[in-house]
Amino acid sequence: MNPLMNQTLTIDKLGQRGEGIAAGDEGQVFVPYALAGETVTAEVHNERGRLVEILEPSPDRIPAFCPHYGICGGCAVQALAAPAYAEWKRGLVVAALAHAGAVIPVAPLIDAHGEGRRRATFHARFARDERGAAILEVGFMRAREHAIVDIEACPVLAPSMAGAVAAARAVASALKSKEKPLDIVVTATLNGLDIDVRGAGKLDFTLSQKLVAAAAALDIARISNHGETIIERRAPALAMGRAGVILPAGAFLQATSAGEAALAALAQAGIGKSKSVADLFAGVGTFALRLAETAAVHAVETDAAMLGALERAAHEAPGLRRVTIETRDLFRRPLLADELNRFDAVVFDPPRSGAESQAKQLAASAVPVVIAFSCNVQTLSRDAKILLDGGYACDLVTPVDQFRHSPHVEMAAVFRRAKVKAGRRGRLLG
Repeated sequence: MNPLMNQTLTIDKLGQRGEGIAAGDEGQVFVPYALAGETVTAEVHNERGRLVEILEPSPDRIPAFCPHYGICGGCAVQALAAPAYAEWKRGLVVAALAHAGAVIPVAPLIDAHGEGRRRATFHARFARDERGAAILEVGFMRAREHAIVDIEACPVLAPSMAGAVAAARAVASALKSKEKPLDIVVTATLNGLDIDVRGAGKLDFTLSQKLVAAAAALDIARISNHGETIIERRAPALAMGRAGVILPAGAFLQATSAGEAALAALAQAGIGKSKSVADLFAGVGTFALRLAETAAVHAVETDAAMLGALERAAHEAPGLRRVTIETRDLFRRPLLADELNRFDAVVFDPPRSGAESQAKQLAASAVPVVIAFSCNVQTLSRDAKILLDGGYACDLVTPVDQFRHSPHVEMAAVFRRAKVKAGRRGRLLG
């Protein structure tokens, strides 16, 4: 094992995780919080470097605005000026597509931070002091460590999340007798904070009543334990286009309101005048409920609770076209090419693992327009290559930044068939 040693390094570029990359004495060195073009002193161990001193700062370096920056693992790039930051994040998409052999132009980055994140996962951990008393820490994970940065507030959260840390702390405190590591997912809704606890295991009556008391004391709309509702004082609701959606406990949601709106606008523009659209991995209706303003939509999702929320919202919303639903595991049972051919357009937004099996069926189909969304540049690049090899063309990939200061990026890509495969649309129209 190489001993720790200080080296003077020139940072060549930022990597996929936002760390500075330099040529060290024994190969590449990755230095978190260093910026491209800087000369730094770093404590180096193998390929990992710890920033010690900035000898020559980048002209793009700006002051970080959070006192926890460099300790908390939530933000990787907070000290980079906006233009250079946007180009770095766009470059992540460019590099991943090129690596996959998918030659597609990439649009400028859309800033979709808006008011900030409306959802966050707080971690709660219990320790013992020298007297044996339990100590509770609530916050985010430290950078590259299995430890907690105990926080009182986070500046990247939306104003509607102002009470989120206090709520997470109260929930963790109510469950302290378990002394289990907890993940506490807090979502800001129109009717207040919605909290889902993960990691606590089964709760007895006493602990459940402590959560009920915490909800009343802090005016929390709902508290659930791994998707099972403990107390619902008000139904957590969100607007999606013309519709109002009551969120199932633990349901997936885009991180920012601005991000959801930007992605939905790209979907609406992509389908154009399509009259029949399939929304795959539909969730609670981020796309389906807006697309139904102009087209009939068939929403497919494995989670029955989310589909039920979507269906109720569509039924109650004024002026929407027909929305149908199908509960189906698209990883095990993707829609086949012949099933897809009845649609004018298909939208799909899978989890981070992507939708390789579904992309193969789309590539074999005659669907005129396919709109792919992803939060993972590697899996989008793989799925995009499948569609390109299947005869689709893609004019542009649009990166959308709703996780500002992190290496995470959302993407939208519109694929079109220049020529429908012989006989496919004929069978559909017949």
